[in-house]
Amino acid sequence: MDETATIGLIRHGITDWNVQNRAQGRSDIPLNAEGRQQAQRIAKRLKKAPWEIIISSPLIRARVTAQIIAEEISVLDIMEDQRICEIDCGLIEGTTEEERVATWGHSWRDMDLAMERYEDVAERGTRFLEEVMQAYENRNVLIVSHGAVIGLSLQKLLPQRFKTTYMDNTSLTLLTKFNGAWNCSLYNCTRHL
Repeated sequence: MDETATIGLIRHGITDWNVQNRAQGRSDIPLNAEGRQQAQRIAKRLKKAPWEIIISSPLIRARVTAQIIAEEISVLDIMEDQRICEIDCGLIEGTTEEERVATWGHSWRDMDLAMERYEDVAERGTRFLEEVMQAYENRNVLIVSHGAVIGLSLQKLLPQRFKTTYMDNTSLTLLTKFNGAWNCSLYNCTRHL
């Protein structure tokens, strides 16, 4: 199977909760002023390549990042897909590490706090990416999503390369697939910032 698409994965711009180190999860937190500036910067960078399609998480921080990019690169429609929403953080949503330790103790990670399982996030993320690859043959597709979804999907697609991941706000990661094998030619790049 030949290469079917180039996918650009973008984490949304920064929010106040990112600055405060709060678990955002599915909470619909907007970009702050810096997040909007970050989105403008990556939009200007993306103008240099022929991106044709934008798919965004429906959460406002991703959607607004996608809208800013779309205006700059003249893509008219943004599709939304629930599968690239951020991990559901359950009971820890909106809390800082300090608050979690105060509430549940240092081993809070070992407790069932109604969080979505990492394996489930990786599964929905990779299934989505496989479908995008098949649906948009020889097209350039931007996907605006969230740190955990992008990172966990990369770990599942390329486990030898990504044992762990960290995604910076408005980072760009490029994926292609050739002869059935995924390739990541650019990871977590923020040179536009």
